[in-house]
Amino acid sequence: MHQTCCHGHDTRVGFAYNHVMVDIPKSPPPDTRLIEIPYVDATEGGPLAVAQAETARLMVIVTQGRQKYGTLAIGIGDIVSRLWLRRQRDVLYEEIADVAVEAGRSGAWLLNLSYEWTCTTGAGPDPSGTGNRMLRTLDWPMDGLGETVVVAKFKGKAGTYFNVTWPGFVGVVTAMAPGRFSAAINQPPFRKWTRSCWVDWVINRGRLLASKHMPPAHLLRDVFDTCATYDEAKERLTETPLAMPAFFTLSGTNPDQSCLIEREETKASVLRGPTACANHWTSHDVPGRYRGADSPGRLQMMAESRDTITDGFDWVRTPILNATTRLAVVANALEGKLWVRGYERDGCVTQDFQRPQSKR
Repeated sequence: MHQTCCHGHDTRVGFAYNHVMVDIPKSPPPDTRLIEIPYVDATEGGPLAVAQAETARLMVIVTQGRQKYGTLAIGIGDIVSRLWLRRQRDVLYEEIADVAVEAGRSGAWLLNLSYEWTCTTGAGPDPSGTGNRMLRTLDWPMDGLGETVVVAKFKGKAGTYFNVTWPGFVGVVTAMAPGRFSAAINQPPFRKWTRSCWVDWVINRGRLLASKHMPPAHLLRDVFDTCATYDEAKERLTETPLAMPAFFTLSGTNPDQSCLIEREETKASVLRGPTACANHWTSHDVPGRYRGADSPGRLQMMAESRDTITDGFDWVRTPILNATTRLAVVANALEGKLWVRGYERDGCVTQDFQRPQSKR
């Protein structure tokens, strides 16, 4: 297994909390350590347990969010997000409220509804011949997400699962449930209504605030909590009304169990696997503005490499790898396999998290 990280220059990042600095190597030379991705058993306590176990990382995320969006915007967005979720009677409302108290400052509500990432995902028969495999990267221009990623073990009615997440985030965007399925969310194009991007933003935000349906990341969390099989998960992701469009990649335990579900709020197109997904529609044409770097190029590279690439992260290369890439994941639910690597704008910044540990 090839596990080499590039970029050997030595820079460091510090997690600041209560005036205590903890130095963490960002991209060290070979004789020093990369950041270790924490593993948190949150089967008791859920997202709040993750936030409490990794408080320093939570503070980094909140601080980065305030720096990116501005304190005033975060404060206003927090109020609007909280009121919207309360009106929805959202199933995760109380969990976000607990995280907001733990954070001790504005940001938790808005960041839990932020939907600005771009992604590249593929699913198909594992080239090893065992089960189905999902490959996934997540891109977001906010710095710090690669350095603060955690793997948390959650437990729902249907069993346990491993959530690739961040302290303070209560939904699911990438996870693997051993013996059941793996799944991830990609974001569709920004809907285009007018010639003005800003007018379109207002229209899209207005449609969201008027919706009475569930955010995609909250639906995927509920699916991992309650769905015992691939078929149950597929049905829920296809039929549940959403507050906004989303692409769901679902990978089961049998080699032929994978699909891409391209969702509008109350409509769905299901593409049978093997699948590749970036950030544009493939089943039909919906007017929109592409998100992220070279969505067609990323889709093509995933489709070409998905069925032949061996485990590891050699498939994470340009254009799938770009300056906003923060996360790469390999998952196989039949084997209970989950590999995770964090990135920042200069490249790989973490050790590879592996479940189970590699025997090589």
